[in-house]
Amino acid sequence: MSKVDSKGRIVLPQNVRRRLGITPGTEVEIHEEDGKAVIEPEDNPDQIITDLETIIEDAAAHRDQTEYDELDAEAKRHVNIIRRQADSEETSDE
Repeated sequence: MSKVDSKGRIVLPQNVRRRLGITPGTEVEIHEEDGKAVIEPEDNPDQIITDLETIIEDAAAHRDQTEYDELDAEAKRHVNIIRRQADSEETSDE
């Protein structure tokens, strides 16, 4: 039985990772389905790019609504990366 740690992380058992082909660095999609968390390896690079673009656009549109000071260090790092990407896209569009 796996446990969720304080940051919401779960270690997938080795036999599950092996069967699903999940190796270190594998992107996974996590979603809720019928009240259960479903984890699926992402194997479509185009979908990964589309998902990241959507995240960047959403972050840029809602950047002032984020309670930045309440985020942990890892979340702040991600927000900063997304904001830099959004700012560079806005600058290139002008």
